[in-house]
Amino acid sequence: MPYNILMMGAAYGSLLASKLLFGGHSIHHVCLPAEADLINAEGFRVRLPVRGRKDPVELDSRKLPGKVTAGGATGVKPKDYDLVGLAMQEPQYRSPGVRELLDAVAKSRVPCMSIMNMPPLPYVKRIPGLDHDALKPAYTDPSVWDNFDPGALTLCSPDPQAIRPPEEKVNVLMVTLPTNFKVARFDDDKATAMLRQLEQEIDAIRYDPGDGKIELPVKLRVHDSIFVPLAKWSMLLAGNYRCVTKDGMRTAQEAVHSDIETARSVYNFVFDLCVKLGASPNDLVPFEKYAAAAQSLTRPASAARALQNGAPNIERADKLVQLIAKQKGLSHPAIDAQVALVDARLEANRKKAAA
Repeated sequence: MPYNILMMGAAYGSLLASKLLFGGHSIHHVCLPAEADLINAEGFRVRLPVRGRKDPVELDSRKLPGKVTAGGATGVKPKDYDLVGLAMQEPQYRSPGVRELLDAVAKSRVPCMSIMNMPPLPYVKRIPGLDHDALKPAYTDPSVWDNFDPGALTLCSPDPQAIRPPEEKVNVLMVTLPTNFKVARFDDDKATAMLRQLEQEIDAIRYDPGDGKIELPVKLRVHDSIFVPLAKWSMLLAGNYRCVTKDGMRTAQEAVHSDIETARSVYNFVFDLCVKLGASPNDLVPFEKYAAAAQSLTRPASAARALQNGAPNIERADKLVQLIAKQKGLSHPAIDAQVALVDARLEANRKKAAA
């Protein structure tokens, strides 16, 4: 059964969308006018590295079974959709138009799946035993999440890494690490059944790039545990946020491997914190596996790039983890130092913007 899917965001969101289109679904991207015009005129392209092939395989949305449209945030009716994907950066949800649409999504109770690095506050409310008000300082504007029912919102860990190549048009996405999306079930069985259908459809994809049908990387994996998507937290704090330096940035590969003992210590601290929250160690990814993957992360993470470009706000999963640890009576000096560094860089950006 084909679904109508609303995808808030068209950059990273096009990666998951490219896989969903094989199932014949209709996807509407909410994005900036220039992106929307280009997607409506030319579709989007996703380039995937495939093991054993010299060149990436390019998926052209216009040649896939589903249908893609794009437009702005105004006039969108969430009730017209079966599933909503949140694929923007967390600070963007308070921008005019987007904020109102997000609130309409919340009130519609349509099943909503976040593929942000920063878990929406209602999802964090599905984790028992936390003081959620004390976590609000980690969010750019926590009030945008007020009307969500936590049971209608789930988190899909954005493990695959992708970039928009700067020399290409904005409808091109290049995947740099083709790992799997890992999504937790909804509280509702019917909504979870929809995720399982999407998982099976993506598993069944066999694509012919011109020389015979092949299997493509980047699957969707549905898990019963709400803690599985939190495996990304260790990676973010040991790698992504440590790309931020005092006066610039470094690659994720350098952040992990230039001082692997600190990276391991931070990673395992967050790993253990997730276990204390209720995760099984089997829900999470061991450090060695992440460290091996980090060898191929030869670009600074998006948070570091945004800071370098003067952003006044970025996703603060680093601060969220720090605040959750604090509630459990725990802290890590390297995490505290990194959070303070990101705070200082943001403050400098805000002062510069206000000048």
